[in-house]
Amino acid sequence: MSLFGLGSRNQKTFRPQKSAPSGSKGAQLQNHINASLGSGNLREAVRLPPGEDIYEWLAVNTVDFFNQVNILYGTLTEFCTQSSCPKMTAGSKYKYLWADGVTVKRPIEVSAPKYVDYLMDWIEVQLDDESIFPQKLGAPFPPNFQDVVKTIFKRLFRVYAHIYHSHFQKIVSLKEEAHLNTCFKHFVLFTWEFRLIDEAELAPLYDLVESILQL
Repeated sequence: MSLFGLGSRNQKTFRPQKSAPSGSKGAQLQNHINASLGSGNLREAVRLPPGEDIYEWLAVNTVDFFNQVNILYGTLTEFCTQSSCPKMTAGSKYKYLWADGVTVKRPIEVSAPKYVDYLMDWIEVQLDDESIFPQKLGAPFPPNFQDVVKTIFKRLFRVYAHIYHSHFQKIVSLKEEAHLNTCFKHFVLFTWEFRLIDEAELAPLYDLVESILQL
């Protein structure tokens, strides 16, 4: 998707980018996203295109937002370290523990970079699993697809919350705050449109979220 003018000097990819699922249909929807983002109307960009399948739309956008957060966090990997961020927090009130329910069943406390690394690994496994994110046009999505997507978005929000609370001054010094704010606005409008994150989860950035929704 469009990087909203992110300077090439800061396009550090945390890990390889993912391409849109669902073959040619995914490509069509990706083109629609790019075109509508290019218009500058983010509220319009997040809406389900007429006649399209909501699961296809959620799938393509999930990949897109994964890539967005991947690039944003990639600009901070040298600043978000085990020593600077020994816990995954969003300010003094909120701390996130890691569990994936498979290899880590009991939540554990890890550093912020380790949390994000675990998270991106976990999301990649979901995106690569064709029983969850089918690549072929017309292949069925699983009954719990929306729940998987909600968990992915809930956890991606935590990366935004950590960036804003722990690294915003560094973002400002890199002159990338406009890009961060635009990406987060896009993320918030999409999650709000499809009710993907419970309001309680938004608490660490609630004032910012509220200001975006009132624009």
